[in-house]
Amino acid sequence: MGYTVAVVGATGAVGAQMIKMLEESTLPIDNIRYLASARSAGKVLQFKGQDVTIEETTEDAFEGVDIALFSAGGSTSAKYAPYAVKAGAVVVDNTSYFRQNPDVPLVVPEVNAHALDAHNGIIACPNCSTIQMMVALEPVRQKWGLDRIIVSTYQAVSGAGMGAILETQRELKEVLNDGVNPRDVKAEILPCGGDKKHYPNRLSTPWLKSTSSLKMTTLTKK
Repeated sequence: MGYTVAVVGATGAVGAQMIKMLEESTLPIDNIRYLASARSAGKVLQFKGQDVTIEETTEDAFEGVDIALFSAGGSTSAKYAPYAVKAGAVVVDNTSYFRQNPDVPLVVPEVNAHALDAHNGIIACPNCSTIQMMVALEPVRQKWGLDRIIVSTYQAVSGAGMGAILETQRELKEVLNDGVNPRDVKAEILPCGGDKKHYPNRLSTPWLKSTSSLKMTTLTKK
């Protein structure tokens, strides 16, 4: 018997990758549900060659769902994840909203899968840079220990979502290639991520020049 899986944010850049990975996984899935905003409801995507109609994300959209994968922004997770849990689903949240919540386990399966036993319906995962670093460093930590980590991260534009991807493509065309579709020019790295609204003191801290740096510091400790 397989699961009913809901992908919240199915039309976004991360949602598309979640769908692709679910198609390639061995997870037994009997039913797939795609949830997105009201403007995307009614559109059709595919899962393993079968049409799936997108549904609007609402409080009542999670009935019968076993696993709900959230990647539609922190505000969406904050509003709808509790309804998913109330309906009986286990939420795996890919946004930053629950990461520092002391009642929500922050899990990288290769590092602390045991933390899954303590979930209360919601499981958070770190940001991409932290996940990769933890997978690489955990065997080192176990065998020799770690005193200090010095790391640089390079953030792809895709990390800011589909809108950022489209904006970058447009700017490449307009600015770097004189209106010609870019072929050889690549500009996929953000020089600095985050803003004063979310991290007001980051620019006054010499070593902390992006929210990614702060995430890696705080999330690694948790």
